[in-house]
Amino acid sequence: MGARIDSLALIETRLWQELQQAALQREHEWRTMVLATIEGDEAQARSVLLREVNAAARELIFYTDARSAKVAQMQQRPIGTLLCWSGRIGWQLRLRVELQVQTSGLRVSSRWARLKLTPAAQDYLSPLPPGSPVAARYEPERATRNHFAVVTARVLSLDWLELHADGHRRAHFGAGPAQWLQP
Repeated sequence: MGARIDSLALIETRLWQELQQAALQREHEWRTMVLATIEGDEAQARSVLLREVNAAARELIFYTDARSAKVAQMQQRPIGTLLCWSGRIGWQLRLRVELQVQTSGLRVSSRWARLKLTPAAQDYLSPLPPGSPVAARYEPERATRNHFAVVTARVLSLDWLELHADGHRRAHFGAGPAQWLQP
């Protein structure tokens, strides 16, 4: 665990640094986040893989299959929560986000150009939507990105919790001034 940071401004800076590292380092614990959305009156949660971070714009990027249930949920109610935990530093981070799904345009095309030659491209080439029953192995569709979507999560607020032997701490970073909270 290292030295504790006592400045709210430095904690927020460090949060964004950790998020940027998570997008670049496969082994970073925050790379796989939990995204919670709403479907009707029920919360739905699933893991998403952090691909990019733009700290200046307060945006996180992840990819999904455009036919997935989460896309319909995001289009119906474009607000969600991302959750990540790091045992290495003892930090939990909850991010309240505004979600935007894109299935066409330069933002999607440029990312597909990088992704299409990797094994991860298979996730978007299935002839069936995510969650569909399959009777047998299928052959992926080749050279198409019809099901590839880029999701931009604009961060509205961050809720940081530090679990530490010397005492837990919590802080909120949003539109107003940062503030300490009771853990």
